[in-house]
Amino acid sequence: MGVWVLLVGILLHGVALCNGGITSSFVRKTGMSVDMPLDSDVFRVPPGYNAPQQVHITQGDHEGRGVLVSWVTMDEPGSNTVLYGTSKDKLEFRAEGIVTSYKYYNYTSGFIHHCTLKKLEYDTTYYYEVGIGNTTRQFWFRTPPKVGPDVPYTFGLIGDLGQTFDSNSTLTHYESNPIKGQTVLYVGDLSYADNYPFHNNIRWDTWGRFVERSVAYQPWIWTAGNHELDFGPEFGERVPFKPFTHRYHVPYRASGSTSQLWYSVKRASAYIIVLSSYSAYGKYTPQYQWLEQELPKVNRSETPWLIVLVHSPWYNSYNYHYMEGETMRVMYESWFVQYKVDLVFAGHVHAYERSERVSNIAYNIVNGKCSPVDDTSAPVYITVGDGGNIEGLANNMTEPQPAYSAFREASFGHAVLDIKNRTHAYYAWHRNQDGFSAVADSVWFFNRYWQPDN
Repeated sequence: MGVWVLLVGILLHGVALCNGGITSSFVRKTGMSVDMPLDSDVFRVPPGYNAPQQVHITQGDHEGRGVLVSWVTMDEPGSNTVLYGTSKDKLEFRAEGIVTSYKYYNYTSGFIHHCTLKKLEYDTTYYYEVGIGNTTRQFWFRTPPKVGPDVPYTFGLIGDLGQTFDSNSTLTHYESNPIKGQTVLYVGDLSYADNYPFHNNIRWDTWGRFVERSVAYQPWIWTAGNHELDFGPEFGERVPFKPFTHRYHVPYRASGSTSQLWYSVKRASAYIIVLSSYSAYGKYTPQYQWLEQELPKVNRSETPWLIVLVHSPWYNSYNYHYMEGETMRVMYESWFVQYKVDLVFAGHVHAYERSERVSNIAYNIVNGKCSPVDDTSAPVYITVGDGGNIEGLANNMTEPQPAYSAFREASFGHAVLDIKNRTHAYYAWHRNQDGFSAVADSVWFFNRYWQPDN
């Protein structure tokens, strides 16, 4: 009898090891997400003739001393000038930008302005003004601290936002979080304009006005997702990413990239690499060659936290988009382990998931080693495609939960990454159904370079 009990115990222990971590038992309200009406306050056009709208900022250089300001004027080009300064009553500096526009099927965009403010002081609040005559608008932002290994900094994580009532809840929760994000790492899928007939580009305008309340005041670091492709050859639109690349400029040339869709920036103690899941990434492609040259450049004594943003997750235990990121993982995962990437954030799957530190790089076709294993040099993979878009939640999970999955839940929300110093960072995920201070999943991360053991 004792032997049988021992055997049963061993078998049950083996089952526990094969299964993953926690699948949340939280029960959320089911049902489809619903778009906010076009006459909602969040989409309101600012008053005045040709008033600047859809104002947004992102990092404008590689080091964090530049800010790229973008906005749209609908009636005529207006002014390309940005006035700015450290006092709201004395905007003593000026910068000149460019203007562009595009046509998409039966839609013609407004006049899209981009202007880079350069050589700003670190850790300083700036006020800036766009527009002309009686329809100027003023905003502000704060530059990051000077790049350094022990500089604390807090990032927000949002993905797959869209423009539904759930989207508004996600953005409100992020804005109201007592852990205040200073910059958003956005992991792709913005407006979901392509979910409407002929990719109705008016939805790009409404989305820009919706998120202005945040992105006009703090940078959002942009990643392109599948809903940014806007590839519609059936109605004559054969140029991928046309609306996105016209509207959302990034400082890609500063990191030696040849495309807006992959690039890198330094911010405080973090080095952030943005990749494109929907551009060519095989060997000899521009993205592959850029990343191969980029990773060795990262100085972990200067920027200890190495973070990668992609859209399609490499480790995903939902039935939605299952293994869609697999070929990119096969191409690049060994590099991520070699260079000890700390965190990889993705969207695409409309739910939340956090992995263990695992890798699946031993497989060489004939050795049969084709399952992920614990690897302290590997990143944690986190899916935050839970912004609230019109397609609804991904609530169908693979069973049993795989060993690489530490926590998963099908709810809308956002996350924050609060970097403390070169060795420690606090991470928390917040679901929309909770109070602003409530945490649904949290963990302390140890830096892979400076604190390699968990």
